[in-house]
Amino acid sequence: MKAVMKPILGLAVASTVASAAIADDRVVRVYNWSDYIAEDTIEKFEAATGIKVTYDVFDSNEVLEAKVLSGQSGYDVVVPTSDYLARHVIAGAYQKLDKSKIPNWDNLSDELLANLENYDKGNQYGVPYQWGTTGIGYNVAKVEEALGEDAPTDSWDLFFNPEYASKLADCGVAVLDSPGEVLPLALSYLGLDPNSKDRADYDKAGELMKSIKPSITYFHSSRYISDLANGDICLAIGWSGDVFQAMARAEEAENGVEIAYYIPKEGTAMWSDMMAIPKDANNVDEAHEFINFVLDAQIGADITNYVWYGSPNEAAKEFIDPEILANPGIYPAEGTKLFTFEVLPEKINRYMTRTWTSVKSD
Repeated sequence: MKAVMKPILGLAVASTVASAAIADDRVVRVYNWSDYIAEDTIEKFEAATGIKVTYDVFDSNEVLEAKVLSGQSGYDVVVPTSDYLARHVIAGAYQKLDKSKIPNWDNLSDELLANLENYDKGNQYGVPYQWGTTGIGYNVAKVEEALGEDAPTDSWDLFFNPEYASKLADCGVAVLDSPGEVLPLALSYLGLDPNSKDRADYDKAGELMKSIKPSITYFHSSRYISDLANGDICLAIGWSGDVFQAMARAEEAENGVEIAYYIPKEGTAMWSDMMAIPKDANNVDEAHEFINFVLDAQIGADITNYVWYGSPNEAAKEFIDPEILANPGIYPAEGTKLFTFEVLPEKINRYMTRTWTSVKSD
């Protein structure tokens, strides 16, 4: 789960005349998270297949859901997170995959596919794209300056405890704009079930968020990447790969900003983003070709090496940067406390949305 895509979209491919002619007839429309693909993936796909890619981005499951559930998404491949995929499958929003058209399916991790059956029995509708965790990204120098050397940079206290959060307000605090993501984290911090079906628990999570609301600079699900990298904020509740991208941008800019990411010791959410084909897709064969291309071992590794999220592609591991494979923020160590999101009753989803609106408007 991802800030504006780098200028790789819609690139014309310098390929053969035959490929160019095919590209005039064959297209695939992809809707993916922002900052979530290697710089050359689209170009390589177009060159290899002659299929023209129209590539748009979003930064929250809620935005994607509105399009998909309308029945008129306008896309051939979309990338919801696993629990949202499950909701959309129940609503009849996706087509079943034709795995005979996805020979690279065999590259996927059997263990991950088994776990994903909790959302998509038989793995009939979704193909894992990348996976990650939600945690804390922070500016090392600014947090130390505000809180001293004893800052709890291993705990959710850094954000959820008003004593600490208030001292970080001046240097900037960003939070994902997603009730389905942040409220479960608040529940977990309070020692409650992060997948609670009790409205009273969400009231408690809402009150916790309101207690730190004065310290929050903004709610946004992608802006924090560039702001962390530039030193414009000092803390963000964000997705693992996004924070690592911010870290890389700061290093490339040589601006003196040091960013770190950690999974809080109390535990956090682990999730997988899934490629799926909407019911209204017009280019189904091309969608399968795009999915199969992404599942190529080298292409899958290229994506992970660029976005710094965990890869579901077992065959790609030999091509993934060893630094990424060894990073516990990307591939958590055994014993790390992690939970996954369950598919909750719609009445609870609506209550979460109302609670979130109340938090933001308070």
